Amino acid sequence: MGLDINGTKFLLFAKRLGVSFGETAMIGRQEMLVSSGVLKANLKAFGYALSDAESGELLADKFAEPFLKTLGAREIVSFDASDYENASVTHDFNLPIPSEYKGKFSAVLDGGTLEHIFNFPTAIKNCMEMVREGGHYLSITPANNHLGHGFYQFSPELFFRIFSSQNGFELERLMIFEETLNSPWYEVVDPDAVNERVTLVNSAHTMLLVVARKIKTMEIFDPMPQQSDYVSAWTGDHNSGSAPSPRFSRLPFRELLVLPLTAVRKLRLAAARSFGMLTRQNKHFKKVELPE
Repeated sequence: MGLDINGTKFLLFAKRLGVSFGETAMIGRQEMLVSSGVLKANLKAFGYALSDAESGELLADKFAEPFLKTLGAREIVSFDASDYENASVTHDFNLPIPSEYKGKFSAVLDGGTLEHIFNFPTAIKNCMEMVREGGHYLSITPANNHLGHGFYQFSPELFFRIFSSQNGFELERLMIFEETLNSPWYEVVDPDAVNERVTLVNSAHTMLLVVARKIKTMEIFDPMPQQSDYVSAWTGDHNSGSAPSPRFSRLPFRELLVLPLTAVRKLRLAAARSFGMLTRQNKHFKKVELPE
């Protein structure tokens, strides 16, 4: 669990969006996984003019508290199931969070923890309950090609359905990027908005970035979230996810069966090429302009 070049950039981006880090909860105590030079460059791009010495001081302790304080954090509480990294609070997020932490934080940050927690619905509900009204949940979490990293890797639709008005939240930004050098970020569209499943086949480790704002304290997961295209099928509401057609699943299966082996290989290679090449021609992903 840690903040690398994209993780630090994401928190700076969130700060620019208006996220308050005044009272921050870290789900898992985050480490700083970035060099002093890269951190200084990220800070400069977002308007923080730090000297080499000052940016180096943010890495003097391997953990993220000094960096979060630069973003305005006055109180930082870290949570972990074990005390091996000296987290502020030892609590297993498979279990409901104690009431004293509900509505306490202006920002709750999951920098790569929830995929390791078996009882994900309880873990994410804990995080949502910890955010105060007007505060934000922030997440850096695995999508494609993280098989074996944790218990789970996540689909964008999960977060669109979780951070909905019926749970008291608004999903302000959901972005995706590949863990490659200088990878661009892309905004992901809601499957419910485009009336089809938003899918991606690629060959690189891929991460999601979540910025969700709590607009009202409500009973969470009552009712439970459902995938949008199935809701459409059940209700007949064709303005809500009516066409479950993945981008790379439009050839009928019987036609795929008779394709020559070389053609199948070419299709697989084409599907696995550069994420950027795919997204330039895909209505599901919109490039995010970032400061340099």
